[in-house]
Amino acid sequence: MIKRTYVSFSNRLKISTKLCLLIIFIEVINQFTGGFFRSFGIIPRNISGLSGIVFAPFLHGGLVHLISNLVPLFVLTLLMLSHGRTRFVLVFTTSALIGGLLVWFFGRSANHIGMSGVIYGLFGYLVVAGFISREFKLFIVSCLVAFVYGGLILGVLPTLPQVSFESHLFGLLVGIAMAFILGKDPSYKS
Repeated sequence: MIKRTYVSFSNRLKISTKLCLLIIFIEVINQFTGGFFRSFGIIPRNISGLSGIVFAPFLHGGLVHLISNLVPLFVLTLLMLSHGRTRFVLVFTTSALIGGLLVWFFGRSANHIGMSGVIYGLFGYLVVAGFISREFKLFIVSCLVAFVYGGLILGVLPTLPQVSFESHLFGLLVGIAMAFILGKDPSYKS
């Protein structure tokens, strides 16, 4: 088990801001290249689409798609860092990589891009881990996330053809699994 470490609020703000600025920077370059980077998304069951598992979270279908992901990414990253930097990195990368691999295996034939799979992973972790941790502060974070972002759960349903509900679903499942794996801090005394 990985011990939870403290990350100051100012460092949480810096990390969340830098992550969002990186994604904005990539989208600005993408806009100037006519959307060239979008071709590096996850294309299920296609060998060339495997690289999308790494690149897809940082690519977006335009400014509206980008903006719709920035606010929840910023807020959930900020809250996820209350579980520690190492746990944040593990949940973020596992949601991106394992979630992306599941999309590659089971997703519909489309080009899957965007940070929403990771956002759903962070959401799933935050909602479940606070209950598992038995720590009041993290329990309150779980309740807050469930209340504010509970509507995300509808995103795992296949409602719009241009939305990768598969990324949402697999990101959420990976985040919940990571909560059960990492959620309880072994140093916590009841």
